[in-house]
Amino acid sequence: MIETSEPINALQLDDLRELIESRSGVLFDVSRERFFIGHIRDHLAERNWRGTDLLRAVRASNAEYESLLERLLTQETSFYRYPAVFQALQKRVLPEVQERKFWANPRSLRIWSAGCSTGEEPYSIAISVVDGLAFPDAWDIEILATDISMRALKRAEEGVYTARCLENLSPQQIDAYFFNTQRGYSVKPRIRRMISFAPMNLAQSVYVGKLDCIFCMNVLMYFSEERRNSLIHRFYDYLEAGGYLLLGHAESISNAPTRFVPVVVGDCRLYQKPVTESSRIHTPAGVNS
Repeated sequence: MIETSEPINALQLDDLRELIESRSGVLFDVSRERFFIGHIRDHLAERNWRGTDLLRAVRASNAEYESLLERLLTQETSFYRYPAVFQALQKRVLPEVQERKFWANPRSLRIWSAGCSTGEEPYSIAISVVDGLAFPDAWDIEILATDISMRALKRAEEGVYTARCLENLSPQQIDAYFFNTQRGYSVKPRIRRMISFAPMNLAQSVYVGKLDCIFCMNVLMYFSEERRNSLIHRFYDYLEAGGYLLLGHAESISNAPTRFVPVVVGDCRLYQKPVTESSRIHTPAGVNS
């Protein structure tokens, strides 16, 4: 319980939780209590506000609401933050797409970075595609990158990063895909053109067309079980047969009613939409490798 001497009390915190979940779908439950309260206190201290001031501001101003949400959702990110995921993309996903669409005209590849933050993930996907796809220039490649934060999307579209963000890239990749400028490392146009950035609230149903692969890293943890299940079903519907869903290393869909087939590639677990109707009837209990 928060004492009355504190800048915000328990009832006001509950009001904030309800407001945030109703508008964004993001749920800060008891498992994230310390994180939530700590960041709210920091936000209040920065503005020299009390709980009543914050509630009034976020109800009256979208800018104040987005500023608070930005603080609560901010995560450290970098290029190739989870190398095993991008290895799985190159070793499993891309070869299967190449085989499945070899005779297609045009040869299209569509990937969604759902919850792209400041852009490191979709740019990493684009680099992996160029490095891993045979004759990438012969493909119609589209990477959809969405996030609820307008501030994060603005930084992503700028495409300028510090050397620290690029630590997981090889010198050859940095030289091939970035310009070294006074402001930092700027993504080259070849990679930029592959990505479309757009604001999106994942709690709302928006059809994005058929996809070969969906990245949703460290996002499901912010939703209630009901919203998670709903989003997982939408991901399933959006994927082409044989397409893949990739989640954060601490996330799983094992408790969700789903027809995805789990697949393990190295240190990464992927979820594949079955290729044939017969394989959709029952989800195999085992894991493919």
